[in-house]
Amino acid sequence: MWIVLAAALVVSADVSDRHTQTVSLPPSKSLSIDVTIGAVRIDGWDRPDAEIIVERRAPTTAQLARVPLSIQDTPSGVVIRAVQTDNGTDPAIRADVTVRLPRTARVDRVQVFEGRITLDGFSGQITADIRRGPIDGKDVSGAIRLETGMGSVTLTNARLTAGGLLRLRTFNGDVRLALGERPADARILALALNGQIKSSIPLTMRDTWGPRWGEATLGKGEPVISLDVVTGSIVITSP
Repeated sequence: MWIVLAAALVVSADVSDRHTQTVSLPPSKSLSIDVTIGAVRIDGWDRPDAEIIVERRAPTTAQLARVPLSIQDTPSGVVIRAVQTDNGTDPAIRADVTVRLPRTARVDRVQVFEGRITLDGFSGQITADIRRGPIDGKDVSGAIRLETGMGSVTLTNARLTAGGLLRLRTFNGDVRLALGERPADARILALALNGQIKSSIPLTMRDTWGPRWGEATLGKGEPVISLDVVTGSIVITSP
């Protein structure tokens, strides 16, 4: 009986592999990531290069081949792809990508169909989109553009910087923005088509009927904080 059970566990166990690569990432080079199913994590660090770690997992070795890994390193940018073949979206076949890169790097695109996106200690430029799943970030600043189709966007200890931007959007979920400090200069725009807006920074509200809309101009009126939800709530907190 125990032999049969052990054999069943072996058969049902996933197969996986791990790829690690370090590439040069000077300010002239950008980074892009495309993943079908999986978690993408981007951590800023104080080094000029980028460390890429990709872990692929599938029920069988044959299915693992359905999510081929490609890392293209060119003078203009680094492109990481772990996209399922034949436009597949099988949740049992996944690729988790972790990138440690210079804090002020330029990330042109992070595209995930289903999974999670996480940012930590990043202060450069990034545009990230996930269709199903949440986006979480802490200790972030710079030009940050984050969007999810189904899931929440949550930033903690976020800060505005000169020339920066915080643009957070979700179609079905909440946007929660916790600022690390109260900005002296900012333009805040918040729109909830079907939901509520709460802010510890006073906003001029239009919420008598239809969509909720809040705005505020602090100091010089820039940088911009732009928050949008279709169905969900917006919460802004600040010291």
